[in-house]
Amino acid sequence: MTEVQVPNLLWYGNTPRTLRFPERWEVEVLSPPGFSRPALEEEGIRNALTTPTGTPPLGELAARAGEVAIVFDDMTRPTPVYALLPPVLEALEGAGVPDSSVRFIPALGMHGAMTNHDFRKKLGDEIVRRYPIYNPNPYENCDHLGETESGVPVYVNREFNSCDLKIGIGCITPHVHVGFGGGGKIVLPGIAGEKTIKAFHKEVIMREPGSCGLGLTEGNVMAAEVASVVRMCGLDMKLDALVNDRGQVTDLFAGEPVAEYRLGVETARDHYRTGLSPGKDIVVVNAYAKYNEMAICMLMGLSCINYEKATIVLVFDAPEGQVCHYLMRSFGREYGGECYIKRDALPETLEVLVCTSYPDKTMCDLFAPLESVTVVQEWAQALEYLERKHPGQASVGVIPDGTMQYFG
Repeated sequence: MTEVQVPNLLWYGNTPRTLRFPERWEVEVLSPPGFSRPALEEEGIRNALTTPTGTPPLGELAARAGEVAIVFDDMTRPTPVYALLPPVLEALEGAGVPDSSVRFIPALGMHGAMTNHDFRKKLGDEIVRRYPIYNPNPYENCDHLGETESGVPVYVNREFNSCDLKIGIGCITPHVHVGFGGGGKIVLPGIAGEKTIKAFHKEVIMREPGSCGLGLTEGNVMAAEVASVVRMCGLDMKLDALVNDRGQVTDLFAGEPVAEYRLGVETARDHYRTGLSPGKDIVVVNAYAKYNEMAICMLMGLSCINYEKATIVLVFDAPEGQVCHYLMRSFGREYGGECYIKRDALPETLEVLVCTSYPDKTMCDLFAPLESVTVVQEWAQALEYLERKHPGQASVGVIPDGTMQYFG
């Protein structure tokens, strides 16, 4: 048998999964160069903070601060925030900022709230004990800052807006709308009000939908709107990590949010770029970094298949299930959030197999009716199914993390 290891269970032990294939199949692993990069040492993290892009070092900013907000990305992103916090908090302490003046806010957008369990995974036990953490509510307690030049109303979290030093911590990965996540997305949609988030996803994207997509940033109307909002809200410093296939930080960019993001994206292009290999009979797409947003994997799988007849296998283990998204997920048999689209049955030429240890009846609602897919809980069952469908030769593509790669 041919064996391929893929990353798995990032927040639950980080133990790889082994996928096995018959020797008669031609198996190609489609992996970007950044996945094999080593973890950044602590010195590298500190250097990013002491030599930021486009802004004074954090210690200087903190010397003039009264109240501090630290916004961090939620469980739908792989950032090990706990690994980046020590030098941030040291800079605040060195500037004389007391713990009582610091609060943490997760950037939820319109995702469901984080729990204490989530906070401890993202931030570490000590931070949860030491500082208050406030889930933002996009429907309430948002301040109106005006409108962007294009007319989008800008509402942001009241607690964030009340602070005079605002820090964001997140990561840059490929994103289906703005090209690459990170940068100002920590604010839009991260801590924005629902009116702003809905305008962003419904109105802004329709101005020029062809400008948006994985890896697309030049002329991207949604990315431009993010930059406008981040300037309006006064985010002082952003930290953006790139990560490997073990969820470790390999590069860190810090500074003025728009400037550091621009630099980070240039490195991220090569870091996550994957060579396209189309025409596969079977495409296995693993979800790891954003495992609870596994619908992204369908986009990657569709790029590689033989459209005359193919099988896409989505592999993911999300113990908590797919993210609750108040804008895009289903909330009943026939309806969902304002941007939810009830999906039609898959074409007869395409078979989709979902392999997960934690199946549920709504996990596929963003890309297909559940009755259109076959669900198994073990890879051995998936392999048995695939061998029945492809008893002879077959070309196979394995995408180690379809939520953190793009073809370019």
